[in-house]
Formats: sequence, structure tokens, C-alpha cells
Amino acid sequence: MEFTSTDGEQRYAELVKVAGRAIVGLDFDGTLSPIVDDPERAHIHDDASDVLLDLAREVAAVAVITGRPARQVLDLGGLEEVGDALASADADLYVFGQYGNERWSSQSRRIVSPRPPRGLASFERELTGVLRRADAAGAWIEDKGLAVAVHTRRLPDADAAFRRLLPLIRDLAQNHELITEPGRNVIEVRSSGMHKGLAVRTLVDELDAGAFLFAGDDLGDMEAFEAVAELRAAGMPTLLVCSASAEESALVPLSDVVVKGPEGVLDLLRQLTVDAGSVRPR
Repeated sequence: MEFTSTDGEQRYAELVKVAGRAIVGLDFDGTLSPIVDDPERAHIHDDASDVLLDLAREVAAVAVITGRPARQVLDLGGLEEVGDALASADADLYVFGQYGNERWSSQSRRIVSPRPPRGLASFERELTGVLRRADAAGAWIEDKGLAVAVHTRRLPDADAAFRRLLPLIRDLAQNHELITEPGRNVIEVRSSGMHKGLAVRTLVDELDAGAFLFAGDDLGDMEAFEAVAELRAAGMPTLLVCSASAEESALVPLSDVVVKGPEGVLDLLRQLTVDAGSVRPR
């Protein structure tokens, strides 16, 4: 791992000291799973389940906080099996799906989800015309239940199609009182009022956390980074980790640690597990 400053090194050391009260929050795509052309094939890194199991035994909780539906993440990540393995270890695993609108935990074993937002069905009906006007009729539309995502990654010039579509989709979303969440060759439309930053604050409040690490890779993680920065300003030990890529670098200047994709994230979590275990009371 590469610390961005000496402050980053110090923040890591401070978090390790209180690791038993720390929450580790992790994005899924680009952080635990490689980015692929077909999101339905974005399986978690082969080593991730074992790494999360070991880590969860050393910290207060591990939480996957993602824009994906919770059921999809549980299946792609094999996280229900991880939860089963943690049942007898007094360790907790959480999944906050669709930016926190959905919730699952290894304790409750069920997904809690609200109704789809008003306006989403009408938005989706009108979306086809927007794609035609932007010469992006081949974009893949993913219906997430509580949101709609438009993926340009499969188009011949994905970046140009993304740039053409973003303002048009943003205007259409606003007409239906929805918000737009741009990402890496994906534009997601959903209801307002919930984001990853609120999921971070919910975990801190409910678990009485003493520290927080968040790792993400994309603009959709910005609110989580901001929430962790606010916790830091209030005196909590924190660490911000960017899973860097050539496609997106907005989080790099905000981060304490920069790693290379999911492999780098897992290396950091392995090191944190070892270091946390070395300071745990025996």
C-alpha cells in the first residue's frame, strides 16, 4: 500500500490501536470485485471471502456499502456463506445495498428494502427516447428495482457516449424528482435522501464505533469519504483508501492510502488483520 502522506501513516497506526472498535466499510465494484463489461459477472475477488472472514474477527464489523442491490452482492460475493462462518465468532458482516436503501446483516439474515421510488417507472419508459437522441441505443439498461443504471461500457466509444448521455439523463431524472449518480461508464438514477455517507453514519451510531476505514474507487463513494472526513474532524481515528484505476482518480487526493484495485485492497486488509491481531489483548 502507498500512503499519500506521513499523516496517512499516522492515521493507519491510530486506527490499528483501536481496531477492535473499528468498522471497515468497503465498496464492491472496483474495490472487492474487478470492473468488468457485464456487471452481472462481477464476482468478488477469489481471495476476498477468506480475507473478510479473518478481518471480521479483529474489528467491530465489516460492511459492504454498494450501489448494487443487496441480493446481487450477496450472491456475487458469496457473503451469506461468510456470514455463516462468522456466526460462532462473535463477528458481524453487513451489506448496505443500493446506497443504503437496502440492508442485510449476518445477524438478521434477511434483506430489508423500501418500495421503489415514485417516478422511476415513468423515467424508465422515457429513457429509450433519450438513448436514441444520444446515439446510444445500444447502452445496457439495468433495472435494480429501486434504481435504474445505464451502462455505456459495451458501446464502441464508451466515454463519448457517457458524456453525451449524462446531461440528458440528468434532465430526465430531474423531471421525475430523481437524482443522478455518475460512475465509471455508468449513470445511475434513483431517489434522493439516501447515500453511502448516511450508511456510514448509521453504522457508527448503531454500533458505537470507535474508528472507521472506508475503501472505494469511484464518484459514488464520495459521500462516504465526506462522512468519514467529518468523523475525523470530530476526533475519531479514520482511514480513507482509494482503489485506484486509470479510469477514475477523483478519490486519490482525498485518500490516506492508494492501492491498485481489488488486489491492493485485499493486501491492505490482510495487513490490517495482522496488525490488529498484534495489539489485541491476550
